[in-house]
Amino acid sequence: MPTNTTIRFAQEHDLAELASLFNAYRIFYEQPSDRAVAENFLRERMQHAESVILVADNPEAHPGHKLDGFCQLYPTFCSVEAKPIAVLYDLFVAPSARGRGVARRLMLAAQDYAKSSGKARLDLSTAKNNYTAQALYESLGYERDDVFYTYNLGIEK
Repeated sequence: MPTNTTIRFAQEHDLAELASLFNAYRIFYEQPSDRAVAENFLRERMQHAESVILVADNPEAHPGHKLDGFCQLYPTFCSVEAKPIAVLYDLFVAPSARGRGVARRLMLAAQDYAKSSGKARLDLSTAKNNYTAQALYESLGYERDDVFYTYNLGIEK
C-alpha cells in the first residue's frame, strides 16, 4: 500500500464515492445493487452522527476514485458490563486495493477509535464462509464467540 494512504474519518465530500463502495459491500452480502439506497443510508448516519465511518484515502488511486475502503462502527452499550462498546458492522476494501493491508489498517484505526472514545470492546460478526475476514480478525486478537448464539427477527412493515 502506498505510504501516503491515510485512514481518516469520512467527511461529507466523501459521500458519493463512499456510497459506491457501500453499494459494492451490500452486493457482496447478496443485496441488490441500489446506489441511491446506499447513499441515503450513509447520508442519514452521517447527518445524525449515528455511526463512525473510517475511510482509506489513497490520493494515488485511479482518477476520480481515491477511497480504497471503509469501515463503519455503531456506538452502543453492553448492559452486562454496564459500559459503552462499538459494533464494527461494515468493513469493505475495493477489489483493486486488496492484498495491500488496507483492511488491517482500517481495523487498527477502529481499535484506536474505540480506545480513545472509552469503549470497553469492539464487537463484529461475519459470514461463516468469509475465511479471509476471519483470518484477519483472529490475527488482530479477536476471539470467536463460542458461548452465545446470534438470532435475528425481521420486522415487516
